[in-house]
Amino acid sequence: MKRVVSILLALASIQPVLAQTATVKGIVLNKTTQEPVAGATVMLSDSSLSAISDAEGKFSIDTRFKEYLIITAIGYEPLTIKMGQHSFLPVYMQPSNKVLGEVVVTGTMKPVQKSSSPVPVEVYSPQFFRKNPSPAIFDALQMVNGVRPQLNCNVCNTGDIHINGLEGPYTMVLIDGMPIVSSLSSVYGLAGIPNSLVERIEVVKGPASSLYGSEAIGGLINVITKNPQKAPLLSIDISNTSWNEFNADAALKYSVSKKADALLGINYFNFSKRFDKNNDRFTDITLQHRVSLFNKYSFKRRENRLANIAFRYVYEDRWGGDMRWNKSFRGGDSIYGESIYTGRFEMIGNYQLPLQEKIIFAYSFNSHSQRSVYGNIPYNGLQKVGFAQTTWDKTIAQHDLLAGAVFRYNWYDDNSTATIDTATAANRPDKTAIPGFFVQDEIGLDKKQKLLLGARIDHHPIHKFIFTPRMAWKYSIGSNDVLRINAGTGFRTVNLFTEDHAALTGARAVVIKNKLKPERSYNININYTKKIYTSSFWLNLDGSIWYTHFSNRILPDYTTNANQIIYDNLSGYSVSKGASLNTEFGFTNSIRGHLGMTLQDVSITDKSGSEKITTRQLLTEKWSGSWSVSYSLARWGLVVDYTGNIYGSMLLPLLSPTDPRKPQSPVWTLQNIQITKKLKQGWEIYMGVKNIFDWTPAKGVPFLIARSHDPFDKQVQFDSNGQPVATPENPYGLTFDPNYVYAPNQGRRLFAGMRFQLKGK
Repeated sequence: MKRVVSILLALASIQPVLAQTATVKGIVLNKTTQEPVAGATVMLSDSSLSAISDAEGKFSIDTRFKEYLIITAIGYEPLTIKMGQHSFLPVYMQPSNKVLGEVVVTGTMKPVQKSSSPVPVEVYSPQFFRKNPSPAIFDALQMVNGVRPQLNCNVCNTGDIHINGLEGPYTMVLIDGMPIVSSLSSVYGLAGIPNSLVERIEVVKGPASSLYGSEAIGGLINVITKNPQKAPLLSIDISNTSWNEFNADAALKYSVSKKADALLGINYFNFSKRFDKNNDRFTDITLQHRVSLFNKYSFKRRENRLANIAFRYVYEDRWGGDMRWNKSFRGGDSIYGESIYTGRFEMIGNYQLPLQEKIIFAYSFNSHSQRSVYGNIPYNGLQKVGFAQTTWDKTIAQHDLLAGAVFRYNWYDDNSTATIDTATAANRPDKTAIPGFFVQDEIGLDKKQKLLLGARIDHHPIHKFIFTPRMAWKYSIGSNDVLRINAGTGFRTVNLFTEDHAALTGARAVVIKNKLKPERSYNININYTKKIYTSSFWLNLDGSIWYTHFSNRILPDYTTNANQIIYDNLSGYSVSKGASLNTEFGFTNSIRGHLGMTLQDVSITDKSGSEKITTRQLLTEKWSGSWSVSYSLARWGLVVDYTGNIYGSMLLPLLSPTDPRKPQSPVWTLQNIQITKKLKQGWEIYMGVKNIFDWTPAKGVPFLIARSHDPFDKQVQFDSNGQPVATPENPYGLTFDPNYVYAPNQGRRLFAGMRFQLKGK
């Protein structure tokens, strides 16, 4: 009994000591620059309490005796501190090269602080896309506000990337700053890039032709891969879904020599189970088998000069069509299928010359082979594109100069009329050499203002000299408020057959009315960013309004003749205008997220004599939104992610006034949830549900694919003008057409996966 009393008395004496609390005040500083770090989360190790540093980096938190503090901030290495008897605690955070930082390259073609760039650049890390894991960057980009992956065919599921309502051919895709995705592969270029190799993705909305040339007329997507010298030793990500979609992604860092490091990436994707949940006799999504190999080398040189080279090879076999199809029916007219074999080789590199001046030679080459059949229509294409670019970077007083000489060579051949000499009927591959020169001057007007002036001139063998200037102005209103105004022009030379999938699929013939001219655009963009920090939350706001005017736009005409797609330069003009708002936020209760909204109006004005007719662009939503909300349960090592997208109504491509399908899409949404469990020694597992509400575009319409039971139009009757006529067997007078598509046909599915990362030394 005495022993029990003694123990109770001892516990009673200890209890007040354990219960002691103290208010600790401190400041979070950048270890390198000694500048305050605003928005850092300071949290007790048991997650019971947290605080956020204010604009001056200061924080205040109640802590118990011998407590640990966990400090995290975007762009910095996480830090754990054991508390002592501190009344004021200075915290020094190390900037991170592995977490999304502040350095961007896409807006000005050289590394600059994001906050200092006069061109607004959106930056996304792999951690951002892991909130809703996808086997390809093409699918992952749906999380970015104002960016939408668009499917163009219900059968083979080819697609492109829309930025601010503009179609895929207006978006240039770069890998490590070099234009690598040629037009023939625009629908496949973002598939097969191993996610384990991605350092970050930078997005620029608006024309950038003054730096990057043709195709950079509506926006840029720059995939930055990891530096082999700083990458983890090993990264693995394996996942599967209830639809039997298997994806494996791995990256291995290894040493070639004392002066060379390498990073090998492998991506394997397999989907081989047939689904027809909308009961139209056709596969809901294409079956795919894809292998991608990526190897990047980085060389150590004197004075930290650049020297990198990377190689990538992608092979893909995909098909979609009648559920009874197999390869024995390929190219025949009995069982319909669209089958595509793709082989692609890429090389990307840069080399800084061993000179006192900073001169960098960058280059890329890709060879893309496509062997495909669309029903009984074969399409075999081969495209080889080479880029070479030399830039000179020089700072003189308040002038930050960049000048460059560029050269692009395009070789293209296929079995269509695009490469046939009409005079001799002989095959004639298209060969185009486009040299160019650009210069830009970033002027520091004062401590708060920067002015960027730039221009580029290209020489096309047909269109001759094409001039594209641009201007950007940045004004720092305060430490947390920045205003940017950008204006510029863009241009695009067009190869229809390698860009427009609709020209190849179905039963329509392609008609080009006149000699096509290059498209031109004129754009102005106003961007405003604001950062707000309080003791309980932080909030980053990024808002933009834009206006883009297009001339010579090349648009397909599906309505004049049901058996034809007619192409011609628009006699009038087209306008894309709108506004967007991106928000990032975080609270002291471990909730973080983003919310984005875009309002846009893309219209086409056609001049017919003195009359102007303005219409909305097909397959373009008037508004859209995206979001992600994450909640961390640090005590159990759990993170819950809720992500989603919502899209407004779009005009859809009908075959005729008698087509019974809806002329407009409904408002539709895709929402997902994921739970991630962090384990020891670099392992984590994740699982979740995609498309929680099981939404598909087949709901509410009689059919998606017109006449899927007669894909070769064998039972369709035509009048003397080639127009289909209504019959008892064909009451709506339709032909086979798979182009009525605006969203994925894939419904709800479960997914699960695991990741492993070994950091090494």
